[in-house]
Amino acid sequence: MKTVREDLNPCTVQLTVTCDPEEVDAGFERAYRKLSKKIKVPGFRPGKAPKDVVRGLIQKEDLYDAAADTLVREHGFKAIEEHGLVAHSAPSVDLKRLDEDESVCEFVLKVPLPPKVELGDYRSLSAKRPPITVTEEEVDRYLEQLRQRRATREAVEGRGAEDGDVAMVNIVPTDEEGGGRTFMVVVGQTFPELDEALRGMEADGIRVCTLTFPANFQEQDWAGKSLECRLTLRSLTTPRLPELDDAFAQSLNMESLADLREDLRKQLAAAKEDFYAAYVNEQLLDMLMERSEVEVPDTMWERVANQRLRDIAQEQQREGRTLEEFAARQNMTVEALVEAQKKEAKLHVIRAVMVQKIFEQEGLQLTNEDLTAELLKMAREYGMSPDEMFKALKKADAMSELRFRAVYEKVLALLRQHADIVEIADGQPTEGLEG
Repeated sequence: MKTVREDLNPCTVQLTVTCDPEEVDAGFERAYRKLSKKIKVPGFRPGKAPKDVVRGLIQKEDLYDAAADTLVREHGFKAIEEHGLVAHSAPSVDLKRLDEDESVCEFVLKVPLPPKVELGDYRSLSAKRPPITVTEEEVDRYLEQLRQRRATREAVEGRGAEDGDVAMVNIVPTDEEGGGRTFMVVVGQTFPELDEALRGMEADGIRVCTLTFPANFQEQDWAGKSLECRLTLRSLTTPRLPELDDAFAQSLNMESLADLREDLRKQLAAAKEDFYAAYVNEQLLDMLMERSEVEVPDTMWERVANQRLRDIAQEQQREGRTLEEFAARQNMTVEALVEAQKKEAKLHVIRAVMVQKIFEQEGLQLTNEDLTAELLKMAREYGMSPDEMFKALKKADAMSELRFRAVYEKVLALLRQHADIVEIADGQPTEGLEG
């Protein structure tokens, strides 16, 4: 076995390992023996059938997977030991070559060493935050949103369709036979020619017009075409908003409209408090990073970035889109998206390491109350009950996420306690903060 060492940074060592031919042959031999124990050959006990007989029954992919696992485990460990390294966590493995016929195996290990953290002064940080104020206009907007959610639908009578009405419209190209196709649409939210044709139509009305269907129209045989069509408005409904009165407040378990407004004002203030606290946290962590010297192994943030990219790809696949399409919607190439995810992952890992270091350095401890408070917060974020959230974390083996979030909040509370937090007067710049 030969190894070539490259120190990528103070916390990451790269080892390129090339196995000797006899080591490769021995690795494949062990892989055969391991797999043969799972194969039943008439006349032979498991694992005792001749190699030539077993060879034809083993899938090549399974054989190579088993050989790679054997060779990497054995010779990877030896390489790490030979260079006197103590891995902080599991190394990443990149298998470069593996060939049974040529007796070749080459792989690259990235060995993570413990992070190096020299914290700057974290008891004299500073940040800015706007005052917590809630205007009557904000309460009014929130009330209007509640009215929209409680709206019922009623048939439109005595007038034509207007923007915002929901129409059930049947569309038939005049040169086609049959009953056409029926769609449920919101007037003013379809495409220009259809919106224009629907405006003013009454229920059961019929109109002939030319429609130019968008290129991404759901009916692919019409997409991108201009067709003369006959429209029939099957039904037309409009939202009926409840009156803003005490009865509306009581439907939301409030005594009166005045009580509802006061409750909304408190909710908005609490939401701003959370938002501004997060803004302050960002400033404190940024300042702490500037004051500190932190090195982390590449494997830590590479795993975070790769997992995030897999999550994005899977989410896009569920929605019928590719990663390339997702990147294009962000005005990025896939390469730029990957690079951005790497930078963001490294930032989060460095912050996590600093937070953990402060937690240990200050001798902080988590209580059951800390964990419960964080569980309740997570449950609200995911729209679950606390019991459902706890079971989901247990099932996903993600209780460490709950613990770290509690650690994070405990440390940030300490930083805020000792920081100089200046309240920005109305009208002062907030450095990009949106209220």
